[in-house]
Amino acid sequence: MRYQPPFHLSADAVNMIAEIAALVERSTVRPGGAFELKLRRANQIRTIQASLAIEGNTLSEEQVSEILDGKRVAAPLRQIQEVRNAIAVYDIAEKLDPYSEDDLLRAHGMMMAALMDHPGEFRRGGVGVVKKNEVVHLAPPARLVPRQMKDLFAWLKKSADHPLVRSCVFHYEFEFIHPFGDGNGRIGRLWQSLILAQWDPIFLQLPVETMIYSNQDLYYQAINASSAANDSGAFIDFMLREILNALRGYMSLQENPDDPAEAIFRYIQNNPGVRTGMLAEKLSVSRRTAERHLQTLKRAGKIEFRGAPRNGGYYPK
Repeated sequence: MRYQPPFHLSADAVNMIAEIAALVERSTVRPGGAFELKLRRANQIRTIQASLAIEGNTLSEEQVSEILDGKRVAAPLRQIQEVRNAIAVYDIAEKLDPYSEDDLLRAHGMMMAALMDHPGEFRRGGVGVVKKNEVVHLAPPARLVPRQMKDLFAWLKKSADHPLVRSCVFHYEFEFIHPFGDGNGRIGRLWQSLILAQWDPIFLQLPVETMIYSNQDLYYQAINASSAANDSGAFIDFMLREILNALRGYMSLQENPDDPAEAIFRYIQNNPGVRTGMLAEKLSVSRRTAERHLQTLKRAGKIEFRGAPRNGGYYPK
């Protein structure tokens, strides 16, 4: 019997899939155009910094940029190695086949080179996910991993489900199996980005890594909720919502490339309550740029900030 990961699609998920597909269809700019080329380097830097920051790496976007340029950076050697490895992987990302187990092992070998024993190989012992000194997930025994990964890739290749759904389910199941001794988070996020990019290249500009960085707590809550239910539906809902919000921001900026303030205003209209940091992430602009345009919009009476400084957000007037 063919393996079938347990999941269901909520009514919200069905609606979000339809809206995401419509936005993708509406997009007329594809990688290689002037807009994408302008963002390509910035996105690579932001993606690497975001994915590694989720795992505890403290290097800033500026430091990642300097390492990318071959400059010396004063930082812990392990964190510098993590960035160098990630740069090497993302440099070949478009050549990786997201439906190939061999390519996944290759990517892990590069991502974790000089950071662990046996990079690019499935783990040989037990492993768990620990948060605040508490084991929140105990992964399946190591002896089961090779079979589970073969089953997961076989399902990914043959499933008739929408690529949006398959990418989310694969991401969740990958993190549940936790096939490697280390590096599972960064590889799982990368692999969902690759699955989405093969469906439509617009996702080369909208990597999953930066979506999750803005909402790490909700990301882990969705994983835990799915594990408790033995059904990845909660994780699918979370990821589709992040993808939809990222697409809305991308489309706003794409339609107003010479007017970032208008793009920011459109994003706030679609996502009331958004905070500065998330705006910068979703629209691929610096925090300083976002703050400058937010002040312009406030002076024009188009938006307002509601709530306390730490947990409030921007709303259209």
